[in-house]
Amino acid sequence: MQNYKRIEITVGIFVFLGLLSAGWMAIKLGQVGGLGEQGYELRAVFDDVGGVRSGSDIMMAGVVIGRVKDVHILDNRKAEVVMRINDDVRIAEDAFASIRTKGIIGDRYIRITQGMEETFLADGDEIEETESALNIEDLVSKYIFSGKE
Repeated sequence: MQNYKRIEITVGIFVFLGLLSAGWMAIKLGQVGGLGEQGYELRAVFDDVGGVRSGSDIMMAGVVIGRVKDVHILDNRKAEVVMRINDDVRIAEDAFASIRTKGIIGDRYIRITQGMEETFLADGDEIEETESALNIEDLVSKYIFSGKE
């Protein structure tokens, strides 16, 4: 009987440690309810975000510098993207934000091209220059319906 009790206690400790480490990783990755989030927020308005969603990467020079915090519709015409940028990265006022496709799977991310200005955007500022997502389906349908073969 004592042997079973010792096994139950050992299994319980391992389960508890597993849950504790999974919770720590979720908080550390910053994907759980705002816990563990660091950095500052920037906004950008696009005509079409083409599949960018909360959690999508924000990259500069091929390096992930933040994540998309929120995407929502603005005035029933355009989409506003709220981005959380790492504290150690400064974005110039004349930076350019574009939506790109990553890999063959087609995950969308936001690429920021640094500008030449010496002044930087602050928390809550907006990136003025944007380029919306290229929609392949629209291109194909325009080609097919234009009568070209």
